Amino acid sequence: MDKKCELIYEGKAKIIFANENPELVSIVFKDDATAFNAKKKQTFKGKGILNCSISSNIFDLLIKNKIPTHYIKKINENSILAKKVEIIPIEVVLRNIAYGSLCRQTDIEPGTNLKQPLIDFYYKNDNLNDPLLTSDRIFLLDLIEAEGLQKIKEITYKINNILKDFFLELNLTLVDFKLEFGKDSSGQIILADEFSPDNCRLWDRNTKNGKIESLDKDRFRNDLGDLIEAYSEIDNRINNFIGFT
Repeated sequence: MDKKCELIYEGKAKIIFANENPELVSIVFKDDATAFNAKKKQTFKGKGILNCSISSNIFDLLIKNKIPTHYIKKINENSILAKKVEIIPIEVVLRNIAYGSLCRQTDIEPGTNLKQPLIDFYYKNDNLNDPLLTSDRIFLLDLIEAEGLQKIKEITYKINNILKDFFLELNLTLVDFKLEFGKDSSGQIILADEFSPDNCRLWDRNTKNGKIESLDKDRFRNDLGDLIEAYSEIDNRINNFIGFT
């Protein structure tokens, strides 16, 4: 079998293939959408192409702003070339506005602007339904050392500052987002996975009467409207902005 075609891993939204260079991988974005730990599933034609386009542009932006990532280049309309990393089994969620699980677990009203961005950590483990972690539990499970966890927090805050301003230019509010990090062959902690409407909440600021209009996976998660329409709107705004600048 051609080394480039060897399957390394297939997840809910992406497939990872080996490359002839052992330090690189090809990542293919799927058309599948899942929610509630894959209890809800559906396929949307064109979703993989949109997420690949959005993620590629976001990674390019972050790299220009000195954020270390696994991204190298876009290969074709639904695939990217990336550094091979050892994923750290921690999902990092940053919240600017209270919504979703934070509101279910506290008495904070949905839509509340937080005094400062909140970072939550979750154990990347489907069998346990990705439970919320404390720092002490992270160290107990030996998921990462204290210095590494601090580095992840610093990078996440920087990403938030960059993307909040960027999306504001597109008349979008960055409500929250989920990141994954990994270690490359030299042991450096870098941003991995993707950045798309699959793993962030983006609200349209163009709406009238203060009504929230989600342009992200909440469309699918909560049956709020056409998913492809929302993702296409995000992709178009990004491409138009980049073309204009």
